[in-house]
Amino acid sequence: MSSYLSGFLLGFSFILAIGAQNAFVLKQGLKKQHVFLVCAICTVSDALLIMLGVSGFGEIVSRFPSIETLARYGGALFLSIYAIKSFLSSFTKTHALDPADEVPESVAKIIVMSLAFTWLNPHVYLDTVVLLGAISTKYETTKVQFGLGAVSASFMFFFALGYGAKTLLPLFQKSISWKILEFMIGVVMLSIALSLIL
Repeated sequence: MSSYLSGFLLGFSFILAIGAQNAFVLKQGLKKQHVFLVCAICTVSDALLIMLGVSGFGEIVSRFPSIETLARYGGALFLSIYAIKSFLSSFTKTHALDPADEVPESVAKIIVMSLAFTWLNPHVYLDTVVLLGAISTKYETTKVQFGLGAVSASFMFFFALGYGAKTLLPLFQKSISWKILEFMIGVVMLSIALSLIL
């Protein structure tokens, strides 16, 4: 259960970051357009990338043990930088979300856009394949549970974001809500970075 929970919390902390994919899911939820389809595509894509990282990375590391050390410290450095950026964003930027009303898009276009926001985003590969893959090596005997935890976080987040968008709109139109979110992301990322080093 500990490995599952670790994967869930880590996956959730990665996916919480404000980005193009999340903004797209939120916007579709607010417009109530193809919400299930968008959430399903994002979730399945994340699941594939997470499992690729968890299963593939471990095999590579077993052949080249020095990769684990490099990935661990590289991951800690990235997460530290990510945390600093979140803290800076929390204190210096003003975030607001006010999606404009648009004409409904076709199903084909929504599918293409959902895939593009996931598979053409370099941060997705860094978060799921590289970082989650590297951290999963700490759970060698229970890495499947770790991966399932991260996949569960992705599933829960995307569907909650898509279907809960109407409820969240008034909250996230306030700048302070984004500031608090960014600050909490910074705390989580910094904690993970320290755990990788220590």
